[in-house]
Amino acid sequence: MSRQIEFTRPDGATAPGFYAEPEGQPNAPGIAVIQEWWGLNDQIKRVGKQWTDAGYRVLIPDLYRGDKALDAAEAEHKMDELDFTDAATQDVRGAIQYLKADSDSVGVIGFCMGGVLAVLAAMHVPETDVAVSWYGIPPDEAGDPSQIDIPLQCHFATEDTFFPIDQAEAFENKLKAAGVEHECYRYEAKHAFANEDWDNYDPEASHLAWQRSLDFFAKHLTP
Repeated sequence: MSRQIEFTRPDGATAPGFYAEPEGQPNAPGIAVIQEWWGLNDQIKRVGKQWTDAGYRVLIPDLYRGDKALDAAEAEHKMDELDFTDAATQDVRGAIQYLKADSDSVGVIGFCMGGVLAVLAAMHVPETDVAVSWYGIPPDEAGDPSQIDIPLQCHFATEDTFFPIDQAEAFENKLKAAGVEHECYRYEAKHAFANEDWDNYDPEASHLAWQRSLDFFAKHLTP
């Protein structure tokens, strides 16, 4: 079952999203899936379906309010216009709260821009139980990684020009120094290697990262 919904943000405003749940499991663990810079398009809905097929309730908040980018220039423009603090503490938190109303445990996973927001959720959204970030690292001013007190898994690409690998190394060193429970993996691939609709798609790296994410959520989210 899947449908467009409106959910309530912590500030009382409403936000749109795409919701799906596995058949006959209205109280299954939840996962908030956070879009890339393209918007809530068919590709991210397919990602959400993967998680529904794996037995999780899914909510994808529509951060662009119905808009979608058709090329990289437009996507970058939309991402630059997004208020990341509002998106993390209101849209993403609202989505997690929505799932938490019927699920004992809720995780968050994001890709690219969504990967940044997944880490921000780990920092700033107390209802989050576990977080997974695919090739997304927040800037230093967005928060202190030592604040993270939930399990965090990160997937980095060694040939990423958006989030260079040395930036990923520095971020992981902060996690280690703070004693954050984490797993960080590196793939000989380019940015957005899991997006089958983009030129950088790497099926081998994508499959491995997916399996690791699946295992991580299975370990940390109550079945």
